[in-house]
Amino acid sequence: MKNPIRAALQRGETVTGLILFTGSPIITELAAAAGVDFVIIDMEHSALDLDRCAHIIRAADAAGITPFVRVPESDPNLILKLLNMGAAGIALSHATRENCAKALEAARYAPEGSRGACAIVRSAGYAPGDWDAHVRQANDEMMVIPLIEDTPTLEDFEAMAAMPGLEVFFIGPTDLSIALGVPHATFDEPKMSAALEKVVAAARKHGKYVMTTIGNKPDPVYGKSVRKRGVQAIVLGTDGHLFLDVCRRLNAVKT
Repeated sequence: MKNPIRAALQRGETVTGLILFTGSPIITELAAAAGVDFVIIDMEHSALDLDRCAHIIRAADAAGITPFVRVPESDPNLILKLLNMGAAGIALSHATRENCAKALEAARYAPEGSRGACAIVRSAGYAPGDWDAHVRQANDEMMVIPLIEDTPTLEDFEAMAAMPGLEVFFIGPTDLSIALGVPHATFDEPKMSAALEKVVAAARKHGKYVMTTIGNKPDPVYGKSVRKRGVQAIVLGTDGHLFLDVCRRLNAVKT
């Protein structure tokens, strides 16, 4: 399967996404109807299982929105199953160069990696006619997206940005702000601002891209300011946070 997000970033476009906690295929379809470009199914903090992920991935494909999955660790068996379902890639929590290397190994077919080969899976179109062509396309289109959430990773980011196979780096502002001693700060805060500048500069140097969420300040003006600072992939927030925010604002009718 082609990865529209990869192609859009290479064309210099800005893409938007949503993190899914609810596991709702309908929310996935609504996000697509709103013009959102991708979803990240959360398997780190939510209770979503593989069966629910499979439903969401199918809904995403049908609605024309690109599905990624956030995983808590570089477990080869979990990565294999998610990619076989048709996920366009994985977002790896608390990334380091070591676990990124393991994830890339697990996510790619030989000779680039060690992903198990099976034609009777959804991502392979259930027995493709040209297996070698499928392998080449799968290895080219699949994304491993590291989450930059810890100070050692931030300090080591120049080396991570140079790693072959990594194209998009996701700054996780909640965990990173806590790690930097400024809990829940936005990128307007000096330490967070410096972190953003460092990641964007290193990514650009190596021809890579930056992703982050504006869910810690769900404001279009703030989002546009983040985009102007070099972030091409902007996550609007989690479905749970966005729904909660709307309900709270509308609930003001009671006062």
